[in-house]
Amino acid sequence: MPNARDPATELHHALLSRLKLRQLALLQTIDHHRSLGRVAAEMQLSQPAITKALHEIEDIFGNALFVRSSRGLVPTPAGDAVLHYARRWLAELEATTRVLTSIGAGRSGRLRLGLTQQVPQQLMSAALTHLLDRTPRISVVVREGTTDELVANVLAREIDCAIGRSYDGDAGGLVQQAIYEQEPCLVVGAPNVKRLSRGPLDWARLAKLDWILPPPNTPMRRTYNAVFVGAGVQPPLPILETTSLRSIETVLRQEPNAVTIFARDVMEEMERGSGWAALPYRLNWNLPPVSFFTLEDLDAHPTVQALRQVVVATAQRMKRRSA
Repeated sequence: MPNARDPATELHHALLSRLKLRQLALLQTIDHHRSLGRVAAEMQLSQPAITKALHEIEDIFGNALFVRSSRGLVPTPAGDAVLHYARRWLAELEATTRVLTSIGAGRSGRLRLGLTQQVPQQLMSAALTHLLDRTPRISVVVREGTTDELVANVLAREIDCAIGRSYDGDAGGLVQQAIYEQEPCLVVGAPNVKRLSRGPLDWARLAKLDWILPPPNTPMRRTYNAVFVGAGVQPPLPILETTSLRSIETVLRQEPNAVTIFARDVMEEMERGSGWAALPYRLNWNLPPVSFFTLEDLDAHPTVQALRQVVVATAQRMKRRSA
């Protein structure tokens, strides 16, 4: 009786024996351009050569990976699956080259950290001081973004860990730990505090002001929208959507009715050198907690573990002081 064939085993063997990293890079380039002509131009090859290379890759995987459409080449379901892992493998390769380069330069390794704009200064200082004062030293890369962007970066293995807001989306393999609660406050240009704080807290009146809000589909924006809806008010259409502190400060200085929401401790850290100030209202809710993110398979890495311990200990000291 002939042995039963296991398609998964055969595909695994084909990938190990035939697949090359440059073929994964080609798939990523095709996905980026969605045109074999543009891929050929970028790689300085003929279009037939690119077509032949794609067919060879599809033969290895045993599936069509792209189909033609009115929008150019689009991935098939099999193509989406392969591209997901191709991005991960190539990101891991790039990270490995950077770590090896750091080791070659006398460092003990490399860590890539993501931060949101409203991470408290004490947490940021503690994290960076810990990383930069290590012996032997390591190379540190810092990337700023919204929580959603940083979570996507962690999942794509473009960064190793991040400090941001708690994340409520679907993210398999993500480990997050809430470490610090922050009180929100309404922030306006300093000359406008007296005029804009007349009367009791009224979300209907506030909704008519010129709002600066985070981009849509971020934890902060979802929280703010829920606050307005809970008060029976339609969430305002912002005049500016950003997390850039410089942009926020510029608009608060220039627009007499501009308003935004900040973590109170972060606002107080920046208030002295800025042109903004908090309205004298206490809001009866908290921002999504500041959280530490990494991947399950990096969670026990000594460098990531030590950083998290420092950040958590710093947050606990901050809580005790604020209490």
